[in-house]
Amino acid sequence: MPKQFLSPRNDLIFKLLFGDERSKEILTDFLKSVLLIPHEDYDTITILDPHLLPDYKDGKLGIIDVKLQTKSGKIINIEIQVEHIPQMRERVIFYDAKMVTEQIGASENYEKIKKVISIIITNHEFIEKSPKYHHRFTLYDADNKVEFTDTIEIHTLELPKIPSDSDGTPLWDWMKFLDAKNEEDLDMAAVANTQVSNAVIRLKELSADERTRMLYESRIKMERDIYSITKGKEDAAEKRGMERGLQRGMERGIQQGRNEGIQQGMTAGKITIARNALKMNIPIADIVKLTNLTPEEIESLLP
Repeated sequence: MPKQFLSPRNDLIFKLLFGDERSKEILTDFLKSVLLIPHEDYDTITILDPHLLPDYKDGKLGIIDVKLQTKSGKIINIEIQVEHIPQMRERVIFYDAKMVTEQIGASENYEKIKKVISIIITNHEFIEKSPKYHHRFTLYDADNKVEFTDTIEIHTLELPKIPSDSDGTPLWDWMKFLDAKNEEDLDMAAVANTQVSNAVIRLKELSADERTRMLYESRIKMERDIYSITKGKEDAAEKRGMERGLQRGMERGIQQGRNEGIQQGMTAGKITIARNALKMNIPIADIVKLTNLTPEEIESLLP
């Protein structure tokens, strides 16, 4: 490899690997390693717009990494989170609820609702009470061990919990690929699984592509800017809160600073990525996928 490989844990690279129409075989194999749904459901996979539309003015607009629909209509969201995000569980529930409610209009029947599945991959421990790296959650009565419905299904995959030795499952192969720290790790992950091997080849192609590296570096810079802005606002908010001597006020100030900082950093970073992509003559449709900006926002950046 001419240059160090780009991490598949980066959300941009993850999107290019699994959210590309040309990579459906890779995507399908990964899904089969996680989900227990009929294999014929993968015969037709449609990659969807990752934006979750707000259902009222100024409502929250969710953005997920890879969103797709299976042959029978199941909606699947795949998201990778490198850093810990406060209220992550609430965020997942919000996104899943959006994916349910956006399926029906005011006059349509509930029977139209199709199953919604979220796959959340974290680079940190998420389910603290369990040593397992894969969990499946549905609406479930824990006391009587009865499932209410699996219309909403949440899978969590935690990279730090992967056992060092293979457990004999294809999912372990994929997790080792996502957790790769160097080229040797990549090559070892590719040995036992053909589609993982194809993913390694694709990752090496992306790593050797100068345009992708530029976008990757822009995304890394955006993440650093977000951290810097957020940290500064957190510190300022915490100081104001301490001076007031009110714990509740301090927590509210910290959260407000975090939210404002993340929003400002993400907007600036996405604009930088979009401008770099336009200079490289990347189609606007592809830039939309990379940045989640609207086509109109991207076109406004044209010289």
